[in-house]
Amino acid sequence: MLPWRSMPVIRFKLLAGRFSMPWLHHYTRLLAAASLLLITAGGLVTSTGSGLSVPDWPNTYGYFMFSFPLSKMVGGIFYEHGHRLIASVVGLLTIGLAVWISRIDRRRWVKRLGWTALGAVIMQGMLGGLTVIYFLPPAISISHAGLAQLFFALIVSLAIFTSKGWHSRYDHRPPLNDWILSRLALFTPLLIYVQILVGATMRHTDAGLAIPDFPLVFGGLWPPVWTAAISIHFAHRIGALLVAAVVCATVGHVLYHHASRRELCRPALLLSSLVLLQIALGGWTIWSEKHVAVNTAHVAVGALVWVTALSLTLRVHREWFVTEEQAQRRDARLDAVAAHSEAQA
Repeated sequence: MLPWRSMPVIRFKLLAGRFSMPWLHHYTRLLAAASLLLITAGGLVTSTGSGLSVPDWPNTYGYFMFSFPLSKMVGGIFYEHGHRLIASVVGLLTIGLAVWISRIDRRRWVKRLGWTALGAVIMQGMLGGLTVIYFLPPAISISHAGLAQLFFALIVSLAIFTSKGWHSRYDHRPPLNDWILSRLALFTPLLIYVQILVGATMRHTDAGLAIPDFPLVFGGLWPPVWTAAISIHFAHRIGALLVAAVVCATVGHVLYHHASRRELCRPALLLSSLVLLQIALGGWTIWSEKHVAVNTAHVAVGALVWVTALSLTLRVHREWFVTEEQAQRRDARLDAVAAHSEAQA
């Protein structure tokens, strides 16, 4: 029998554990929002051509990053130095996330994802520095953009894994057993990520206006001449059509076959809305001749399309993350509900 003096300590630890997971989830959502802000700031840097406005790294014109005078943050320096400051905050928040997860989450794979996120943000910072040191080489700049999207997806995934709904909905839902949706859900975010990489290549090789009209291509459906820039731009447009088609197939399948599953229908409807908005922003980017605000919004919404598709994929493949004990508990609960329904009938 435990001594009476130890009971308050045990009770405190139980309460701390109960309330720590919701707070961890809110913290992860905050980090996800900060990551989207960072991607948007990076888009502003590229859209305004401010990537080399601060020529040194990790310092800023010889100043320690956090001691650079605000009065000197003018022109392109505002965008580039602001991007660095936001990146630093995201890095610090990621350290806190990795430590927090390792302390309170019992799932080893979630702990590994937390530390993977920290490794990714460190590598991302190094790639950001290399883009400055080597004067914005396309290969490093594209890698920087691609890793930013992977990091964002990782943080959004952790926000889902730490949410209450991730656990509570599973216990009350039978498995999907839908091989068509399982394959569509895997292919959709993969295709979207490839499209993001093609878009990053287009941005960092100055091919954004290689085809100056939209939705036509030099007044027709096919480029009359081919250059590297035109090929990259045209590939991005073809990719947009493919993404739209696959998203329509995925969303249509969810709404037709799984209309009662809110955890699937909500991200599916959001995904379709974001894709429509993204296509409109793509056309507007051309019509406005790459207006800074429109161009940057195109980058930010693209990131939202990517993580929304990923969130749908995680929910479709919920069974991947289940232990045998959880599956048995879920099956027992569903059997009990079925038996009760039969008894009442």
